[in-house]
Amino acid sequence: MAWIHDMINMLLHWVQQLGEWGIMLGLMIEVIPSEIVLAYGGYLVSIGKVSFIAAIIFGTIGGVFAQLIVYAIGRYGGRPFLEKFGKYILIRKHHIEKSEEWFQKYGTGVIFSARFVPVVRHAISIPAGISKMPVGKFTLLTTLAVIPWTILFVYLGYALGDQWEHINEKAAPYVQPFILVALAGLTLYFVIKYMKSKRREGNPK
Repeated sequence: MAWIHDMINMLLHWVQQLGEWGIMLGLMIEVIPSEIVLAYGGYLVSIGKVSFIAAIIFGTIGGVFAQLIVYAIGRYGGRPFLEKFGKYILIRKHHIEKSEEWFQKYGTGVIFSARFVPVVRHAISIPAGISKMPVGKFTLLTTLAVIPWTILFVYLGYALGDQWEHINEKAAPYVQPFILVALAGLTLYFVIKYMKSKRREGNPK
């Protein structure tokens, strides 16, 4: 596994050389997890390589475009393509299956909340693309979810400084509330959707 470590170090060196543009491109290509790229971006802020605002803006753009790419693959390539090549963008078959299950259960509203939930977070764009969800709505919900996620990990990377590699350990206490709020939001969304459907059934035209 040494080659993986070397590849990650090479990519992060590339990110450092390109500054905020490196953060954006590092997120778009999805070769390494977004949390690592954003935390490294925070580290670059701590050493004065990029500004905090620039890291947030370019991190958000990169995160949204990364999901638009997955959305487009789902829309035009379909599930068979992703099952075969998804591993190259960190998406496995069980990610696809879980995200499809969530999308079918909660509908398009899941695009926001699922961004904070492990397993489905990276793959939820796939069923959105396959179902041809309107790209404007998809982009809006994705952007609203990517912004707080980007701020969190850039800030933590900044706070950790040269200890940014411990991001997974340090981020856990912060990520858990995100997950709980996301699940609560999904439950509320599902309840509202159910009540609306019942109301329509009770008032047929």
